[in-house]
This record gives sequence, structure tokens and C-alpha cells, in this order.
Amino acid sequence: MANPAAKHPELIVHQADPYNAGPPLARLRQHFLTPPDLFFVRSHGAVPAVDPAAFRLAVGGQVQRPREFSLADLQKFPPANLIVTLQCAGNRRDELIALKPIPGETPWSADAISTALWTGARLRDVLATVEPRAANLHDELHVAMLGLDCVHHHGLDEGFGGSIPLAQAMQGEALLAWEMNGEPLPPSHGFPLRAIIPGVIGARSVKWLSEITLQPEPSSNFFQAQAYKHFPPDVGPETADWAAAPMLNDLPVNAVICQPRPGARLPAGPAEVRGYALAGAGRAIARVEVSADAGESWQPADLGADAGPAAWRLWSAKVQLPRGPLELAARAWDSAGDVQ
Repeated sequence: MANPAAKHPELIVHQADPYNAGPPLARLRQHFLTPPDLFFVRSHGAVPAVDPAAFRLAVGGQVQRPREFSLADLQKFPPANLIVTLQCAGNRRDELIALKPIPGETPWSADAISTALWTGARLRDVLATVEPRAANLHDELHVAMLGLDCVHHHGLDEGFGGSIPLAQAMQGEALLAWEMNGEPLPPSHGFPLRAIIPGVIGARSVKWLSEITLQPEPSSNFFQAQAYKHFPPDVGPETADWAAAPMLNDLPVNAVICQPRPGARLPAGPAEVRGYALAGAGRAIARVEVSADAGESWQPADLGADAGPAAWRLWSAKVQLPRGPLELAARAWDSAGDVQ
């Protein structure tokens, strides 16, 4: 897929087909809400063409009343607006690749992240109408989601999918969104409907959402069962036990320097350092610190607007730069006391 006409020409294209791209960090940091033309794109297949009039969302599985919803049906639910930062699980992967190759993976820098105001129905409201039911009181159901895209991998073709526990879906922050920053979703961001699941890897916010199935196990889709898993650094593809490995889910606390860029030449003296920070799992960014001497000493940064734990915090700090080469560093703390 070529660069979509609606995307900013300065986006850094990491993969042309399917199209995967992110904004230069200095441009990303200019906006609290990321304009759609700068919003990063992460796709595993071609963008599907969807007729919104014919679109239906099927909700079934272990429910009392399986249903199909048109877009108009969903828009009858009380609309919710939520500012959420989406971050790909591969954000900053290029730093890992610099230490050891990761074959077949997109070399994202720190640009696989963006923030928007999302509008849609609360997932819990939609699920309440189908009346989830477990086989017994001790079962924990999972909400498995499937998109309309077609992804080819390992000789198979399937839509992109993933799941979250039903308890997480019923907390109220998860959305079935049809708008992004007050406008209909662009095609590359899931038109006409996508899931927005705050605090976890972006892979759970399934685009072009067409099916929701309540089931006793997590999704068996390749992109949940195998593609996004935790492994220790000594494990490679040939020794990986995919079934036993834990799934990626919650985002780790993370701060990134957006300005100045790596390798920049700056005059000695005062300089401003700018960046973003994000916490996961419903936690908030409590503090960001910056070092101008490779971590020997730290000073607090000024935090920007707080839109809640689902959104990033933009930060800035004035530092004194000595003459000669130096390394700038940043670290974040979240509201649970975890530090980067």
C-alpha cells in the first residue's frame, strides 16, 4: 500500500506493504491530541473497504441473547468520549534490534504511539444487552474480537484478532469507537468501527471490528496466541514455547525524549528537553526526571496537561549543557511507584 493521501508526507515509513509508519518525534511532541495525518499506522494486512450502511457487528458466544448491531444501532447507545493513547507493543524496538537482530519485525523507533479523543459506545453497555453467561460461577470469560482485514501468515489467512478478560471489558473505559478527534475514523484507523482498550498494548484495540465472541479461553487468533508474547532474552524462535509464554498485555511505564534528536549539536548552556511519558494498567504518570550526565544526577521535569491515566503526559525540562559530548536520559515513575 502506498502512503495514504491523508497522511503527512513526513511520516517515517517502516514498511510499505502493508503500510506501517510513524511521525518524526519532534512533530509528534507538538500536539497533545495527535492530528489524524500524523497518527501512527500499524497494520498487518491491507486496509479493507467497508460499506458503513451494510456493516454489522456480530456479538455472540457464551451469551443469552446473541445480536447483530448496525452502526446506527451502536450509535443509539449513550456516547462516551475518552482521550486514550495507543502504543504499539513494538514501540522502541529499534533499540532492541541495535543489541540483537529480531528477524521479521518492524524496526519501530519511539514513534509507534499517538493520542486521540475517541467517541463511541462503552463496550460494557453493548455486552450488557447480550447478557454474558459463564458455564459455571468460577469461569472467567474472555472477550475475543476479530477484524475485517485479511492477514496472510504461516500459510493461513485470517482477520486480525485479540481478546481481553470480560472483567476488564466491563470496567467502563473500553470503547467501540466510530470517531477520532471529532471526525469519522479514517480507513487506516479502523473505519467504520474499532475497539479502544486503554492501558494495554495497541494490538488489543482491534480495527475494522466485525465480531465479538465471549468464550472461556483467550483468543486463539495468531496475533494473541503467538505473535505478542513475553520471552527471556536467551530464547529464540527455534526454542520458543509459544503455548507456555505469557501474553503481552499491560503497557510498562515509559518516558521518551523527543527533542533534541539523537546526535544533535547544541551550544553549551541552557537547553530545553521535551518528550512524552505513558503508564499502563490504569496507572498515572507521577513524575518524570531528566539527566544531562548519563544518569549520574537527575532533575524533575515539568509535566503537561493530565487527561487521566489512559493518556500520555507531555513533559519538558530546562537543563544546563556542558561543553563536549554528553548523553541525555529520561525516566518516568507511575502512581504505583514503578520506575522505568
